[in-house]
Amino acid sequence: MTSLKKIENKNDEGKFICVGLDADIEKIPVHLKNIPNSIFKFNKQIIENTIENAAAYKLNLAFYECLGLEGLRQLEKTLEIIPPDILTIGDAKRGDIGNTSKMYAKSIFEYFKFDSITLHPYMGYDSISPFLEYHDKLNFVLALTSNKGAEDFEKIELKNGNRLYQLIIEKVKEWDHNNNCGIVFGATQAKELKENIERFGQLPVLVPGVGAQGGSLTDVMNIFSKRDEMRLLINVSRGIIYRDSSKNFAKAARDELIELNKIVNEILNK
Repeated sequence: MTSLKKIENKNDEGKFICVGLDADIEKIPVHLKNIPNSIFKFNKQIIENTIENAAAYKLNLAFYECLGLEGLRQLEKTLEIIPPDILTIGDAKRGDIGNTSKMYAKSIFEYFKFDSITLHPYMGYDSISPFLEYHDKLNFVLALTSNKGAEDFEKIELKNGNRLYQLIIEKVKEWDHNNNCGIVFGATQAKELKENIERFGQLPVLVPGVGAQGGSLTDVMNIFSKRDEMRLLINVSRGIIYRDSSKNFAKAARDELIELNKIVNEILNK
């Protein structure tokens, strides 16, 4: 099954929420902090309690790399317990040239066996192309991100009056020869999302920034509800996995995910 098909299947089931497994050793419940494989055990309980309602799982590599080899081992163990029908996203924001990009792609797709990755396009097509050679995988290219720094470069006006992020969207559509490209568009950019959603065509869209970063799930879904082709993942990390800090944290995560799915489907079924 291709990575794109995994998204389509979950969307058909009414599931659009991607659970961000950005497990921070400083933020996980106290009773897990000082035991072996604490991050993995935290992730395992989250996965077991959200597996029936999650559309995907996104793992930000920084939260594992900062723990060295032990963190990467726990990343591997986490990936092993995610069922093959649920998309996994390696949130690595890679993008380099030549053999460097080839090695990054090999690491993400062949060693860790992620279904998809986040990429930045700053160095152009040759920094992206090694990832596109994996036809069954999916590549989410940063278009307009949720952070305030998006103003610095992404929203710069070009000579033709368009913004840089709009050029990126058009380039990604050009590069999508193998039907394995998507874009990242931040939930905090609701005005721009509404104005540009027609530009997306059939590209899958990963939307971060709902919850802790200030993005509105309702606003995002009201905009996407008018799109014919959904192919949508809305990432929520802290709002789900840190909903509760007690021993009931995993149940709280499940309940929050169920509530988010309820909000999404109420909007879609209006």
